Amino acid sequence: MLEIPLLLIVIIVVALIFDFTNGAHDCANAIATVVSTKVISPKVAVIMAAGLNLFGAFLGEEVAHTLGSGIVNTDMVMGCQALVLAALIGAIAWNLITWYFGIPSSSSHALIGGLMGAAVAYSGFGTLNGPSIAKKILLPLVLSPLAGFAVGFLFMSLLALGLWKVSRQRVSSTFHRLQILSAAFMATSHGLNDAQKTMGVITLALFIFHEIDTIHVPFWVKFICASAMAAGTALGGWKIVKTMGHRIFKLEPVHGFAAETSAALVITGASAFGAPISTTHTITACIFGVGSTKRLSAVRWGIAGNLVVAWVLTIPASALIAALSFWLLDLMGFVQ
Repeated sequence: MLEIPLLLIVIIVVALIFDFTNGAHDCANAIATVVSTKVISPKVAVIMAAGLNLFGAFLGEEVAHTLGSGIVNTDMVMGCQALVLAALIGAIAWNLITWYFGIPSSSSHALIGGLMGAAVAYSGFGTLNGPSIAKKILLPLVLSPLAGFAVGFLFMSLLALGLWKVSRQRVSSTFHRLQILSAAFMATSHGLNDAQKTMGVITLALFIFHEIDTIHVPFWVKFICASAMAAGTALGGWKIVKTMGHRIFKLEPVHGFAAETSAALVITGASAFGAPISTTHTITACIFGVGSTKRLSAVRWGIAGNLVVAWVLTIPASALIAALSFWLLDLMGFVQ
């Protein structure tokens, strides 16, 4: 008879709860622009995003490998079965705090911070995979928003150059339809990058519990993670939709198309590299880049300042919560 440790079951369930909150929290990434420009209704947008998040989750494993073995040294945490649980508690807590206040922070960086905080609490900074963190976490952390802003600005500038003789009514009508495609691309890329993060965490837990011999994502892990994220996306994140779709820049269909396409290109490229970037950071930066092509004053830069504060705080805040959770689990006797 197959025997699965109770703690491992708890970890998998908590991981799926995180994936669900990730889908709800980051739903805005895929649908904020298409909803704010009134291209399709919120209900249709959510259904589309949920389905394509599910589809995108099956398209690769590179990001999952980074989460599973690129943040902590797996040989140093093999005996710590509570580590992943503490990491997830830290990530979920930060997700819920920022979700409640409608702040588009990064679920990805919350999970990364949770893993780092729990690992350090377990056995110090030596448990961290420094070179991999620098190459695939910190470098993309800095570059992905910059790339999003640059690609959004350049793409929108090229569109404006090519359409300057076309009437505004015709442009709006054409991109009213095209934005459905860009939103679909964005939703698929979101699933490709974000759903893999929880896959990697569950795979790490299976490895720590000696249920698998290598960091390789089983098909059933892909399926349950993709399904949980799709369910969360279906719930929606309407406070964050309002922040991203209305408060940063007044979007028209052509702007939504440019922002979504630019963000999806950056996210897909990062996913191929195995970098678990923040889809929230990327689409937000793209919106700022697109808005800046109209005029700098068209963008509400005060919102940018608030978002930057949230971005900077995410990894240390979730790491601290995870470390405290780990120490609490240790006091309760869950750490061997």
